[in-house]
Amino acid sequence: MNSSFKSPAPALRAELRAVHLGGQRILGPLSLQVPAGRWTAIVGPNGAGKSTLLRTLGGVQPCDGQVFLQDQALSQWPAKARARTLSWLGQAEAGADDLPAGDVVMLGRLPHQAWLAAPSAADHAAVQDAMQQTQCWAWRHRVMGQLSGGERQRVLLARALAVQADVLLMDEPLAHLDPPHQADWLGIVQQLRGRGVTVLSVLHELNMALLADELIVMAGGQVLHQGPANDAAAHDALVRVFDGRIRLHPVDAQWVALPCAREGSL
Repeated sequence: MNSSFKSPAPALRAELRAVHLGGQRILGPLSLQVPAGRWTAIVGPNGAGKSTLLRTLGGVQPCDGQVFLQDQALSQWPAKARARTLSWLGQAEAGADDLPAGDVVMLGRLPHQAWLAAPSAADHAAVQDAMQQTQCWAWRHRVMGQLSGGERQRVLLARALAVQADVLLMDEPLAHLDPPHQADWLGIVQQLRGRGVTVLSVLHELNMALLADELIVMAGGQVLHQGPANDAAAHDALVRVFDGRIRLHPVDAQWVALPCAREGSL
């Protein structure tokens, strides 16, 4: 074995003393690392702090502590370089109702463009590729206000993909998507991971999360477990944070989470 071999630096690393919202502590203290080139899913019950953690890792939410992107403090990254490296899909993003879908996706290319410069051929190619991946290219000229919730979500996902970033953060990306398009999202994530992109997603869909490489299991603003998604310790942590209301079963070489009724309930 080559003793000089070093494992790659984590894509994201956080040392948080606390994160407050409205004067209330929501997260911390906690320490975690997000491995590079892998898909990590953040799971846990409502109010666990999942979205707050993702916003903090993305630099959207101020914190008492430090976040590192590719081993450099997030605060030290030049804004455009950070925007090219770290892409973001927020939860229930609103606005832009009067913009055509294609223009919304083109916003993802702004970090690659000079000030007031027209989009390049590479920008147009990236937008088309992203919209074709999410199957929304056909309505690129329709304004966002005319789209359904699921259609809007696919456009916003395309915008995040168009950045072509090394790290992609997604907060509830499956919201409003029907099962076939959820499956398409999974295919996109697998392709990204195959190209070495780091994907970090907050998911309520536990069966989808169990297909990730790693799980971060949260409750009460704390990370209770982080490790491989197919590991027994991760499964035990999932059952605990959901108060024993789920059971995990192997089905066709993968794990699925099924709800179970509370004892004495109808």
